[in-house]
Amino acid sequence: MSRIAATFGRLKAEGRAALITFVEAFDPDRATSLSLLTGMARNGADIIEIGMPFTDPMADGPTIQLAGRRALHAGATVAGTLGLVREFRSGNDTLPLVLMGYLNPILSYGVARFTADAAAAGVDGLIVVDLPTEEADLMLADVKANGLDLIRLIAPTTSDERLPIVLKDSSGFVYYVSITGITGTSTASATDLARDIPRLRRATNLPIAVGFGVRTPEQAAIVARHADAAVVASALIDRMASGLEGGHASPAVIETVLADVAALARAMHAESVPA
Repeated sequence: MSRIAATFGRLKAEGRAALITFVEAFDPDRATSLSLLTGMARNGADIIEIGMPFTDPMADGPTIQLAGRRALHAGATVAGTLGLVREFRSGNDTLPLVLMGYLNPILSYGVARFTADAAAAGVDGLIVVDLPTEEADLMLADVKANGLDLIRLIAPTTSDERLPIVLKDSSGFVYYVSITGITGTSTASATDLARDIPRLRRATNLPIAVGFGVRTPEQAAIVARHADAAVVASALIDRMASGLEGGHASPAVIETVLADVAALARAMHAESVPA
């Protein structure tokens, strides 16, 4: 059983939803992103997404765009991101890691090489934001051959007719983009989720994670009442970025971000996953 499946199975048995946090690799430097990865695992994150910096992150709002720019300035590469995963895995072999990024760097690295190296490093799943279902054969065989989960994005505008097409060959979990917009800009309401999540459950048995607008413990708790996971990204990056001095994050800034992760975890643990 994959780490992702095992984690969702355990959390379902415990009656709670997963907290999925996000770290942009090498933002603002490699050491800080590694400290955040290890610290989030200690402070209640159930799954961690690692952003692979790219020069044209079309789905991302200003917060993650700036994070990616800082990371690229710090020397981030695909190989460097995989090295970060390997170092994290040397101390933690259980928490699932998902790489989130764009197709161009993967094609440049080489799909077969990338999927093999990612699996060897300890990656569990991939979210390739700009890989449409119709072009999934570019990666699907290599993803499956290396035991990785291919996690697909579903939007509020995805029709009932298209849902089975997008979800075909998906695994791990479904990432529900809860707003029609870019990351970190607005938030789906409880009414929106009560309407949308049941529609997705009729189309898939995979766990459903809600992202692209969850920022506070209160919002994460609302998601936990309706879905299987909440993804928090921009709020955590904003917290870190607001405390950078001379482009560097102090230990105190890192601890502030980790305190936010712990608060998100507490809020979600108080809610029950829907039966």
